[in-house]
Amino acid sequence: MDTNQDLPAIDSHRVLQIWVTENLKMLPLPDRAHGNFFEECCYIILHVPQSPKANRGGSSDLHYWIGKEASAETQGAAVTSVQRLQEVLGEQTVLHRESQGHESDCFHSYFHPGVVYRKGGRASALKHVETNLYNVQRLLHIRGRKHVSATEVTLSWNSFNKGDIFLLDLGKVMIQWNGPKTSISEKSRALALTCSLRDRERGGRAQIGVVEDENKATDLVHIMEAVLGCRSGSMSAAVPSDSISQQQKANVRLYHVFEKGMDLVVQELATRPLTQDLLQEEGCYLLDQGGFKIYMWQGRKSSPQDKKAAFTRAVGFIQAKGYPSYTNVEVVSDGAESTAFQQLFQMWSKEPDGKKHRVGHKRMQAKLDVSKLHTQPELAAQLRMVDDGSGQVEVWCIQDLQRQPVDPKHHGQLCSGNCYLALYTYKKLGRVRYILYLWQGLQTTIEDTKALNSNAEEMDLMYHGALVQAHVTMGREPPHFLAIFQGQLVVFQGCADNGGKRPPISSTRLFHMQGADSLNTRTMEVPARASSLTSGDIFFLVTTEVCYLWFGKGCNGDQREMARMVVTVFAGNNTETVLEGREPPHFWEALGGRAPYPSNKRLPEEFSSTQPRLFECSSPSGCLVLMEVVFFDQEDLDKYDVMLLDTCQEIFLWLGEEAGDQRKEAVAWGREYLRTHPAERSLDTPIILVKQGHEPATFTGWFVTWDPYKWMNNQSYEEIVEGSLCPASAISEITAAGPSTLLAFKSSQESPESDLELGHRVDGKNPSKSPSEGCSSSAANGSLPRERLMHQAVEDLPQGVDPARKEFYLSDSDFQDIFGKSKEEFYNMAKWKQQQEKKKLGFF
Repeated sequence: MDTNQDLPAIDSHRVLQIWVTENLKMLPLPDRAHGNFFEECCYIILHVPQSPKANRGGSSDLHYWIGKEASAETQGAAVTSVQRLQEVLGEQTVLHRESQGHESDCFHSYFHPGVVYRKGGRASALKHVETNLYNVQRLLHIRGRKHVSATEVTLSWNSFNKGDIFLLDLGKVMIQWNGPKTSISEKSRALALTCSLRDRERGGRAQIGVVEDENKATDLVHIMEAVLGCRSGSMSAAVPSDSISQQQKANVRLYHVFEKGMDLVVQELATRPLTQDLLQEEGCYLLDQGGFKIYMWQGRKSSPQDKKAAFTRAVGFIQAKGYPSYTNVEVVSDGAESTAFQQLFQMWSKEPDGKKHRVGHKRMQAKLDVSKLHTQPELAAQLRMVDDGSGQVEVWCIQDLQRQPVDPKHHGQLCSGNCYLALYTYKKLGRVRYILYLWQGLQTTIEDTKALNSNAEEMDLMYHGALVQAHVTMGREPPHFLAIFQGQLVVFQGCADNGGKRPPISSTRLFHMQGADSLNTRTMEVPARASSLTSGDIFFLVTTEVCYLWFGKGCNGDQREMARMVVTVFAGNNTETVLEGREPPHFWEALGGRAPYPSNKRLPEEFSSTQPRLFECSSPSGCLVLMEVVFFDQEDLDKYDVMLLDTCQEIFLWLGEEAGDQRKEAVAWGREYLRTHPAERSLDTPIILVKQGHEPATFTGWFVTWDPYKWMNNQSYEEIVEGSLCPASAISEITAAGPSTLLAFKSSQESPESDLELGHRVDGKNPSKSPSEGCSSSAANGSLPRERLMHQAVEDLPQGVDPARKEFYLSDSDFQDIFGKSKEEFYNMAKWKQQQEKKKLGFF
């Protein structure tokens, strides 16, 4: 049998391809139909990342989507089709099972600004690809924050509730009703989806109205009542969110799945934290993430029968556990694991034979590459260095809950019993930038920590919010923090004297130096006994008479040279160099006698090789909820968001300028993320607060592209609503015509022809002009000459032209000639990109 029979051609150069299934056939959908899913259907979605950096690991993603009304026969055919397609694509493909309303974050990340669930089956799905159809009358229930979905519901006031957003789509008019309990970010994202539906399905030829306050939008409410009937009784309260918290996702269990005779055995192997060596290449394993998601991992040497049975076994496990039938399933192959799967393990290596990925060599090369950091943000992100640390440094010690300036002579000499603020000032492309490090010793009090944070907030206000705030714990300092002290960071045990000066050395002290140059060296005080020594490093044994500079056998010339610089911190003591194995008797006497210590060379610090991940943060019920954006780019950063970027070595929290009170929770969210992480991440991982418009290269370098001017002219939701008024709109014609016309309006949707004007009405108020002053026929038909629209002031535009959408009134041929793309392609672009092109071409 030819397994490729009836399978569609795969275009490897297309990022997203979608098919609706019919028996064992896969019928392709055009791009303009993407994001619309009919609930009686099953769909197959293939995502093939085109950018190596965006690929996040080299694998493609193949999803099959099940509508909530899809028959068992339809579902079975979809499973068969997706398995046959995977055989063609190979094992570098991650396989997902998605259920309507419970899709994975990976699935939702493909569809901006959201997905729409439609009533109907295959015939409706194929017919829906037509555009400019006005024979529409539907009510959409819009929900979600980062991942927005709109579900077609019954045309009735009974479908409404106070906590969500509803869109009454009447073909030529689209009315968005915002529940009184919805947030500005939800309203903004819902409006983006509404505008997208208008542009994709009506070619931009529909009026949009927004009901923000029913008392101020009575005309729009009258239209709604003409279609939905008069409202009776009180409206339902907000529906609680069913989001899965990070605490729920933290519970992971690994099972070995194998056949023993005629029986299938599912044997539990381990719980959190999991290690990669539990996965053997001959076996198949099931990973249960708190009942929220089921992963099936297939070893490269597992049998074809085991691989083919992966979905069936996962579904059987879900049923046996009593989990909901919509529980998400992801099937991953050995060597092609998704980043989400990899991060469920303490350490993940893509190297053969389990060799861990090490990044120590990158730090060693930092000195060679610092000249490129400003022009190569990707390098800055990988090295965790915005520059070489040669900028201006100011340091304060927190004492008596206040910040006390530290004398520059003692910069870098910190005490474990104190907290410090270190302000680093540097220039990039002629612009002054700041990083404020909040360093916390391991022996500080809760009061000191609170004072550290409050003093940092006070300084941030002084600098008008321009400070990047990096929370750093003693012993886990990032490379750039070490660089700003030029390798002379020395941490003493105890508390500082007044003025932040480290206490005098009045007894024997031992200091451990790690590093080889001024960009990666730290020195920490350790217990003054022989067992603290390590052959691979350098130690300073400081007594009242002499400072011994002890070189372990494993240290190199660069380390020894660096040690001769660091030893100057202990000024006032005679220096004596001591080689391991040739120590004088009084060296051991000072340490209390000889004792065993590690003689092997210290290995570089290990870090997981997983790719960075971006999440939207929220806390709807007091627990942290994260929504991942897979294959992220700058466009996914919204000014209403708090976003968490996990790079494995540090946590960035990006604060949108309109995020409001959520900004205050950011650091706590970062710590909760580390505390509840399934891989039991270190709680000392640096947490860095980054504000919109003040992003350092160590943050922007993780994005495929970064536009530093994106945030300019970034309109708020209120500005979009208030500034997009059309002088004479179709909505005003309807509201001015009276109740009889409103009732007739329901039947008028059949006609594709329209006398309605083209514009974007968003407030529901009566405009000052009468309906007879509407747009001319040439404007309505999109055939105004370019010279009457390009570089024209508002007062000079033809009558009826919406100044916010001047380009729309061009003919299709003129639009293609000027913009180099069709109107449909243009309106599918991000709003800020549209505005950039309009400014450049004289239409803004």
